[in-house]
Amino acid sequence: MTSPSTTLSLVDTDPAELAVDAIVIGVHSQTGEQVATSGLAGTLLLASGAESIAAAFDGKLTETLALLGATGAPGEVIKLATLGTVTAPVVAAVGLGPEPTGAAPAPETLRRAAGAVVRALAGAGRVALTLPLPDDADAPAALRAVAEGALLGGYRFAGYKTKPQPTRREPVAEVLIAVPDAADAAARGEIERATAVAGAVRASRDWVNTAPNELRPPSFAEAVAEAARAAGLGVEVLDEAALRAGGYGGIIAVGQGSEAPPRLVKLTYTPAGGGNGKRVALVGKGITFDTGGISIKPAQGMWEMKSDMAGAAAVAAAMLAIAAVRPSVAVTAYLPMAENMPSGTSYRPGDVITMYNGKKVEVLNTDAEGRMILADAMARACEDGTDYLFETSTLTGGQVVALGKRIAGVMGTPELCERVRVVGDSVGEPAWPMPLPDDVRKGMDSDVADISQVNAGMDRAGHMLQGGVFLREFVTDEVAWAHIDIAGPGYHSGEATGYWTKGGTGVPVRTLVQLVEDVAANG
Repeated sequence: MTSPSTTLSLVDTDPAELAVDAIVIGVHSQTGEQVATSGLAGTLLLASGAESIAAAFDGKLTETLALLGATGAPGEVIKLATLGTVTAPVVAAVGLGPEPTGAAPAPETLRRAAGAVVRALAGAGRVALTLPLPDDADAPAALRAVAEGALLGGYRFAGYKTKPQPTRREPVAEVLIAVPDAADAAARGEIERATAVAGAVRASRDWVNTAPNELRPPSFAEAVAEAARAAGLGVEVLDEAALRAGGYGGIIAVGQGSEAPPRLVKLTYTPAGGGNGKRVALVGKGITFDTGGISIKPAQGMWEMKSDMAGAAAVAAAMLAIAAVRPSVAVTAYLPMAENMPSGTSYRPGDVITMYNGKKVEVLNTDAEGRMILADAMARACEDGTDYLFETSTLTGGQVVALGKRIAGVMGTPELCERVRVVGDSVGEPAWPMPLPDDVRKGMDSDVADISQVNAGMDRAGHMLQGGVFLREFVTDEVAWAHIDIAGPGYHSGEATGYWTKGGTGVPVRTLVQLVEDVAANG
């Protein structure tokens, strides 16, 4: 199932003369200091790029927008009929917040604004964005942000409705971004990259939003393999027989309760000329539905557990983008997939499982299944050989409690966690480094096995940290690693905001792609 997509192109024509259905301008709210200086409370400030549009309105554009209720608040969209003053029939003003002193708005501000306004203009065929872009070294990041926001804000899951929806307007078909020189090679390169990366994010969202009865482990593995082969990636899929023969005890244990058997998908990207000699491993949790197993979850909200494969979806999608942007570093992805169901064949609290690396794990809670399948995949990644291991998963409710719905938790090698934080901030997918305390690990000592899944003495205390502490046991000492917990950011259950729509978000696809490019460039 493929959702309708939006196309991007650049334009350097005077915005007032563009033959489009709507022209987008940016507006700033005034700060208290600006109001005090001008004495005009409530007056909007036009962002750069809107000069010719303002001239066509004889200087009354901001006054008219203010009368319509515009405040310039971030993400606010106000539409105005142009009545022939410019070629486009509609001007849409999107709020950018207070005007930054001596600088263009931050890339994330532009990304969210572009997403909000393109979504608000659904039903329009062709839209032009004249958002403010800097003319210095920050220009590429700003252009990339606008392009990504436009493509992601216009996303809509194809869905399953059988009847036409009269009020449902189609996403914008084409977005033109106004730039000084539409033929500039660097600018065109940013559009190509944004198209590839945003396309990958959209693919991730599609997988997460698919109904869980249509995306069980075998079909998820098949969908990923098909997309990966089309992108030119190497593909290997281990079925349940191969997993059992290979000693993947964690994946088998979690998957044995479902009639839909587990899978492990391995994707390989090989750079031209062998790359820079470094190797990156990506691992993503692929629980296609999580009931909690024998330790069953409450019914309320369980339907959102179709998103428990968001980590695997993000990693698979990141690999599609990596195949398109072609960084000079070798990348291998490992996607363990299982459905955690209660049945007569489910694994149980009290079971002792032999993992891929030979460690014995005492099961205390079958709802701590994600770490079981990830541990096998991470151990395999280390065995195959890698310098850096990035793993992402909707692992713990503790991440949401500690950091909320937009900030991921990151644990692992301190230097690599800081690298994730910096990259996450730069692409608008923030992550915050968290500790792996010794007392949490001590409480996971088992009387009968090498380690237990959870710290029974701490119960829910330090819940996010328990997941990271457990996964650390399956990473070899020479590998730098980072576990990115996206339990909150991976799925958005509220109303659309910025470039996030309801459902799967695609976090952290853009972080993973940027991390791989960073390793390619800097080792």
